[in-house]
Amino acid sequence: MRIASASSHGRLLAPPIMAALLSGCDPIINIAGANFPAWMLCGIVGAILAGVMRPIFGYLGLEPYLFPQPLVYLCLALIFGCVTWIAFFNRI
Repeated sequence: MRIASASSHGRLLAPPIMAALLSGCDPIINIAGANFPAWMLCGIVGAILAGVMRPIFGYLGLEPYLFPQPLVYLCLALIFGCVTWIAFFNRI
C-alpha cells in the first residue's frame, strides 16, 4: 500500500495555484465590448498561421519530410503564437 507524501500533494496543487496567481498578469483585449485574454488571440493567430503553412509546405514539396505531421503543425502553431505574443504584448 502506497502512502501519499507531501510532495505528491504539492504536485497536484501547484498547477491550480499557479493558474490562479498568474491570471492577473494577463493583458486583456476589448473586442466589440467583450474582454478576451491576449493568450486566446495569440493561440488563434498561431493556429491560423500554421494552417496557412500547410499548403506552402505542400507546394514546396516539404510535407513528406515532416514525419509526425500533427506534432510539427502543433509546434508551428505554438511558435507562431509565441511570436505574436512577443511582437504585440511584450512590455519590456
